[in-house]
Amino acid sequence: MAHVPAFPGPTVAAIGERLFGRIDELADELTAAIRAAEPFYDAGNVVPTADLRSSIHDNLVYILSRLAGRATSDLGPPRATGRRRAEQGAPLPAILHSYRVAGTHIWSAIVEEGLGLDGNAEALLPAASELWSIMDELSSSVTDAYRETVVELTRSHAQTRNAMLDVLLHGDTGDGSRLWESAAGLRLPRQGVFVVAAAHAERLGAESIPHAEEALRARDIESAWRVEIDAHVGVVVLTPRNTIDRLCALLADLAGGPVGVSEQYHSLEQTPTALRQARLAYATGAQTERGVIRYEQVPIAVLLASAPDAAANVAHAVLGPVLALPAQECQLLLATLRAWFAEDGATSAAAAKLYLHRNTVRYRLRRVEELTGRSLTRPNGIAELHLALEAARILQIPM
Repeated sequence: MAHVPAFPGPTVAAIGERLFGRIDELADELTAAIRAAEPFYDAGNVVPTADLRSSIHDNLVYILSRLAGRATSDLGPPRATGRRRAEQGAPLPAILHSYRVAGTHIWSAIVEEGLGLDGNAEALLPAASELWSIMDELSSSVTDAYRETVVELTRSHAQTRNAMLDVLLHGDTGDGSRLWESAAGLRLPRQGVFVVAAAHAERLGAESIPHAEEALRARDIESAWRVEIDAHVGVVVLTPRNTIDRLCALLADLAGGPVGVSEQYHSLEQTPTALRQARLAYATGAQTERGVIRYEQVPIAVLLASAPDAAANVAHAVLGPVLALPAQECQLLLATLRAWFAEDGATSAAAAKLYLHRNTVRYRLRRVEELTGRSLTRPNGIAELHLALEAARILQIPM
């Protein structure tokens, strides 16, 4: 078996040393070559030319040290490049392309030096394999550092956005400057027409409306959202074109459950009040149903949701005898009563809705009157039964 000399061998080591001697010249050449080959770097406004050259110089030190046979294991230069480019917003494909351009340029320099040194091209073959191995190693390191930094930046960005939204949603306890700084950071106008939306979360800490900001922005609606423990909440900007009705229609399509929407307001200082309104509105909806509930359109339900203990007392005080019936009978009576209210007290319409004979509906309504002692022909009885029925629905009292 032929003896294979250990890398780098005298020829390659000599070339590595000679190239090390002209490292500044190579850094200049490579800077120009990369800017010519990669459009992203040619712009020069995201990654300044001096920054690019400094990174190239540091990476060349590592590459040429390896080729010259100098002991080195410091992958700091490519990792620093990856971190810095991620912070600058450079695309990863452009970074990796620049490393491929660098590898080709360095190989040309090796060949040129090697032929000028002893003209023995065969002696350069080990350098080719080693050079591309080094470039792969550098590319992997820069990629790892880039992705790690992107994750860190994303986490930091999310934390910053949450902090800014917290100022909006829960109020600025200082002089008000943080409110306007937060609005600017979230790209919300200081004055305008706003609403707060609160969507029911199926799981703790989950988005109820997937990618809400992007989904609304695609429809020219600006907003800022965050996930809270029990709800997905957002501040939404309305315009003459993007009205409250259009927003509610979109939210109904996008959300998988109930969404509460506050009254419209005109100053971000009113956002905490609007958040309470949106939460109360969404609390009045059945969690298993989709739909948008506007705060100002459901005053009775909002009143009950805002005082759950009192609402529970009303439900049990008025409907207690009905709730005490066997579950099936209780559900039949309350479903009939609910249909009667939904049809504005029209017995025939309620019967058609329930696919029942009108006499069956009359019988069930009389049964409710007998059990509760409330009359559906008197205003007080109608009001109390309606309030109790809504309280039972909102609080999901077992029936």
